[in-house]
Amino acid sequence: MQQSLNIPLELLKELAGARSPMTVGIPKENLKIEKRLAFTPEAVDMIVGNGHDVFLESGAGLGIRYSDAAYSDAGATIVDDRKRVFACDLIFKIAPPVIEEINGMKKRTTVFSMLQLPDISVDVIKAMMNRQINAIGYELISPDGSTFPVRDSISEIEGTASISVASELLSNEKGGKGVLMGGVPGVSPTEVVIIGAGMAGTVAGRAALALGAVVKIFDNDINKLRKIQNELKNPVFTSVFQPNVLVNALKSADVVIGAMRYINDPIRYVISEDAIKTMKKGAVVIDLRVNQGGCFETTCFLPTDHPAIFEKYGILHYCVPNLSSRVARTTSMALSNIFIPLIERISEQGGVTGIATRDMSFRSGLYIYAGKLVNSYVAKHFNLPANDIGLFLTVF
Repeated sequence: MQQSLNIPLELLKELAGARSPMTVGIPKENLKIEKRLAFTPEAVDMIVGNGHDVFLESGAGLGIRYSDAAYSDAGATIVDDRKRVFACDLIFKIAPPVIEEINGMKKRTTVFSMLQLPDISVDVIKAMMNRQINAIGYELISPDGSTFPVRDSISEIEGTASISVASELLSNEKGGKGVLMGGVPGVSPTEVVIIGAGMAGTVAGRAALALGAVVKIFDNDINKLRKIQNELKNPVFTSVFQPNVLVNALKSADVVIGAMRYINDPIRYVISEDAIKTMKKGAVVIDLRVNQGGCFETTCFLPTDHPAIFEKYGILHYCVPNLSSRVARTTSMALSNIFIPLIERISEQGGVTGIATRDMSFRSGLYIYAGKLVNSYVAKHFNLPANDIGLFLTVF
């Protein structure tokens, strides 16, 4: 560490000059359905301090309770014209882009967003391809194929939030049975069944156990079940998807949380409607994956005008997309921590093409590069051909 303090000033200036200043656009989301933002004012201050220009659409920070003035004080340029935001080199959104936004982007711009395939049409994909857009899905970014920084961070938040939501829905205040999450001496504890032993399932299980609930976790991967049992350390029941075992668990459950991950997974497990019918009246189902198509047959691919909270077969279903938007400021802080160094890596490695050539983590997040569809998972979803990104990196 001491050696880094002795780098000659001339070399530091040369290294700094090698970085490429960029413009970063932060558009306003539809605040009725999306309150999260990619950057807080503190993050913007760091980005501007590193020599980049940030353009923020007026009102973009309202969902996380930050005013335009807070962003302006941090160095952002506040604009009313969306076209100015979408003309930036890098655009950081939360919701996937829509046709109107794509039409306002300059050719070869780079847009970052969540990959919520049920919310993206094939027309959106083709519009980005026609404008030679570079499109990155946050959930796809992975340094090693097993850890996903954005996906895991949001899953942690959603896992914790799901137990808070379940506690509310079980109470009389929200029309529930009037059951306390957990239990008290002399009263049987509530039972929580978690479908999926990933990050969200692990965090949800830990939170439920801390409140005194009985927790049962199901997954198709025995290694994930072994890992979650070791991590939680408390008495927790785990099982693969053995039908009789699962149905018996659902019959006695007070809360069922769907936390399966479907991105890049060739097998899709869905809990049947018949299994849901066996649950106790007044029980609660929370689907954390409704924006990926749903974990339950009763929540799969609901139409856009369908109520997010509804009762079916006497079971209260909670299908609010993007649960982390309930705690939007916390989520935005977590995202900022990930995206600040990402911007610097892009700047230092010669822009999007440079970093895509050198950085496998960044490359894994690209599903459209220079207008070419380069992710097989996304291509398969839309029944379109996928290309090998390596064939284009040396050309564009």
